[in-house]
Amino acid sequence: MQNLTELPVNATSQKRLAVIIKVCAVIPFFCAFLCCIVVMLHIFASQRQFLDSSRYILFAHMLINDTLQILSSVLLFLFVMGQVKFPVVYCVPLLFVSTVTYQNTPLILAAMSLERYVAIFYPLQRPAAWHSGRIWIINLCLWLISCMFPIIEYSIGKQDPAMKISTTVLCKPVIISSSPIQVLFRSAVSVMFFAVVAVVIFFTYVRILLETRKLRQDRVSVNKAMHTVLLHGFQLLLCMLAFTLPVTEKLILLITNWLLEDIIFFNYFCFILIPRFLSPLIYGFRDHSLRRYVGKTFLCCSNKVKPHVRNKQRDRSFAS
Repeated sequence: MQNLTELPVNATSQKRLAVIIKVCAVIPFFCAFLCCIVVMLHIFASQRQFLDSSRYILFAHMLINDTLQILSSVLLFLFVMGQVKFPVVYCVPLLFVSTVTYQNTPLILAAMSLERYVAIFYPLQRPAAWHSGRIWIINLCLWLISCMFPIIEYSIGKQDPAMKISTTVLCKPVIISSSPIQVLFRSAVSVMFFAVVAVVIFFTYVRILLETRKLRQDRVSVNKAMHTVLLHGFQLLLCMLAFTLPVTEKLILLITNWLLEDIIFFNYFCFILIPRFLSPLIYGFRDHSLRRYVGKTFLCCSNKVKPHVRNKQRDRSFAS
């Protein structure tokens, strides 16, 4: 009888330990990502030359979008891990932000690729919408497109009569989009988004590649634009890893004897969080101008910390 009573206690302690390990794995990544993003956004806000370039404005837009996406995703993860329940009226906006920012990422990548295309083929007669002073129009259109489809998805689902605004729930996407038609609509929209963006990136890459063979002068800038578009394709590939979740879940179930919740966390960490961490960081630190300012910022911070440490050591020596 003693062993039987100890089993639930051991199971509960193991579950709590698993939750602590998962949280400790996610939080450091999130903090490191947030630190890098804050540094980059501070550089954009303090250096005028970045705000005069459509390319950097779009990149800053992507940083803000990915920050909102990861922030909402991590909050949902922490709420589920802690089994925190709160009213539907607070859950729906959080899920909406997570969905909108997820769908907005490929659209921003397409806009960044088109911006490189316009910069190469129309350097002197750039369309008005692609100027740095009016690029906000394109950003606004991207947000409107991204917001439109989740609103349609939520509206076509059948509402549970037992669920009210004040009902406390565990905030998961199945709470508001669990019907088969909603699942089908969400999958179709995601495939359409990524297919259209893939075509745009492929078109711009091929056009710029053909242009490099024609031009003998200023090949350096054209090659840089081609590599940038290729990098956008790699970023899109990282975003598309989220589509492999159903396949990887079945494969891991066949190969290992993991619990379903552990498999879900593994897929979330490897195929959603890590690609979102890497995508903006790779693009940001690849840029020479931005990398130089990031290095200066961290060097300035370290120089401010060192005198403070030296003053403390000197005060201790005087005290002794």
